[in-house]
Amino acid sequence: MALIRVNGVELAYEIEGSGSPLVLVHGSWSDRHGWDRVAAGFARDFTVVRCDRRGHSESERVPGSTRDDVLDLASLMEALNVAPAHMVCSSFGGIIGFHLAASSPELLRSLVSHEPPATSLVPADHEVRRLVDEAAKGEEGVSAQIESGDHEGAARRFVEEVAFGPGTWNRLPDPLRAMFVRNAATFAEEVQDPEARWVDLEALRTFERPVLLTQGSDSPEWYGAVIARLADVLPKASRHLYRGAGHMPQGTHPDEFVELVSGFLRRADDG
Repeated sequence: MALIRVNGVELAYEIEGSGSPLVLVHGSWSDRHGWDRVAAGFARDFTVVRCDRRGHSESERVPGSTRDDVLDLASLMEALNVAPAHMVCSSFGGIIGFHLAASSPELLRSLVSHEPPATSLVPADHEVRRLVDEAAKGEEGVSAQIESGDHEGAARRFVEEVAFGPGTWNRLPDPLRAMFVRNAATFAEEVQDPEARWVDLEALRTFERPVLLTQGSDSPEWYGAVIARLADVLPKASRHLYRGAGHMPQGTHPDEFVELVSGFLRRADDG
């Protein structure tokens, strides 16, 4: 692990491997270790860069917005001289990735995004809108609990009521539970940020790099509505469904994840 100051914040990061640069962007509550089960596999073919986003784990604990995360990531890529790079994003990391694709497409070779929670893309009359609204209410409740100071209770509530289902919290390894509690404050910031569930569809219509949009068969079905909307506007989008997987296939299906994504990235490099 190394530290670097970019965009006014100190970020913890790691680099391994060789080949075309690949940047891994973690989602809410998580950190760079969310990629531990796939990083070595990617490093066989790519120069892998992963960091703790601002406020997360070993990076500087300063408040921020979606826009700050985008600027942090762009600054990190430029400071490490890895742009343009492939980018693989998980959950909220996909929101950051698509904001970067819209504002600075020259920094990217390709983009892979698993279940970005861009709920603003689901129309009010869509059949899954009720599920989106229920998820939003759950997130607001979790955010309020974080603001009250009950970070562990909020983390448990998010895991069991919003993300993964009842009983999941007690099955998580102790380090993973500790990570959720440690990074809870950053989730409250995301919930309060109007850009955290939105992406610029008009700008993405001109994003000419290859994009892979993925979903787990066991995840809430509203993710499919988000992905379908993105696929409609992105000029070079393809889709994949991980059978038997949920919101974190990089953890539950690491071999399939590496094989699928590496193949996609190699094809992107070959044009």
